[in-house]
Order: sequence, then structure tokens, then C-alpha cells
Amino acid sequence: MTRMLTTLAAAGALALAAGAASAEDGTWTVEFMPMNADTAGSEAAGTATLTAAGDTLTIRVDATGTTPGIVHLQHFHGFAEGDESSTCPGLDADTNDDGIIDLIETEPAAGTTMVPFHGDPASMAIEAEGYPTADDEGAYSYEQEVSLPDLEAAFAEAFPGQELDFGRRVVFLHGVAEGTDLPDTVQSLGDVPAHVTLPIACGVLEAAAE
Repeated sequence: MTRMLTTLAAAGALALAAGAASAEDGTWTVEFMPMNADTAGSEAAGTATLTAAGDTLTIRVDATGTTPGIVHLQHFHGFAEGDESSTCPGLDADTNDDGIIDLIETEPAAGTTMVPFHGDPASMAIEAEGYPTADDEGAYSYEQEVSLPDLEAAFAEAFPGQELDFGRRVVFLHGVAEGTDLPDTVQSLGDVPAHVTLPIACGVLEAAAE
């Protein structure tokens, strides 16, 4: 958390990661469930697929029901220590009772932000170019190939002793319109506006049946 706050506030980038990638080829999928739908004004939905083949990880996200015309941050989250598996937060995650589950309130269930899904996931930079922008109907598709060795190395540096271990992670989609009326109690990271990091969908990564 300290790492994230410091880097986001000072440099607008965050080193994130996940130890060693899966040694074997495989596919992990997500089916998104909406979060904060009343605040977002629609119910975000869609799927994500991570496919490891040799030294390449292919990440694909297809989303609908997001806020049209804005950039949506997307990442997988997990715990930086131990072997606990992440879950998507339930309604009881709204610990300050403001009617919204903000990014900070997701941490007890989901852990911290780890790998960004943008133009260069292995850079681990949270604020970076290449996040998808939703079309006029609130839909977008994102696909990116990543070098697994590069991702492994960056992840191991950021989270010593941890592995990518996709089956223990969750994926979040973030972002509502800048003018969205959010209570002052909604928390974010550092100087990043709350409307940028507000979770709008979450799903658990699960190994696809062979």
C-alpha cells in the first residue's frame, strides 16, 4: 500500500508484480459481476481471458455496460504476502456505510493492485498509456501479448516470494464519469481521483477446463 501511494503520488506510476508466472501453459477466465452499479449508472459485465503459451501471456478483456467515452483502468489484484486467494468483495465491504465500495475497501477481500492491463503490463506502471476507452455504448475490447519472463521478473522484484499464480487473483474494472457525484468518504490512492479508481466490476480468475 505504501509503495502504491508513494509511486502514484510522486511519479504517477507504480511498480507492481507477481513472482513467477505459471510454469505450464494454461488458460484462466473471468466472468465479471457489476459493482457500484447505481453510482456508475449501468451494470458493467463481460469476460477476461489470460492464456499462457510458452513465453507469451495473452490478455483479453471484453466489457459492456461501462461508462461510455472514458478510459477504464483494469488490473488483477492479489495479496502481496502469504498464500491467501483473493475474492470479490461483497456488500459488507462498504465499511463506512456510504453506499459505495471504493478501491480501499476492496483490499481485505481482494488484496492490492498487482498487474495492469494496458499497453505494457510488464512495466507494472499503474498510470500509463494504453488502457482501453469505452465506445459510445459503453463497450470495449482489449487484447495484449506480454512476455512471461519479463512479467515474472518485474513481479518477483515487486512482490518477493510471490508468484503470478493466476488462480489466486481477481480482476477489477474501474472508472466512472468525472462528474459523478461521489461522497467525500469515497477513498482512492494518493492523488488519483476517486472516479478513476472506483471499482465497477470484479471477477475471479479460474482455470479453464482442459
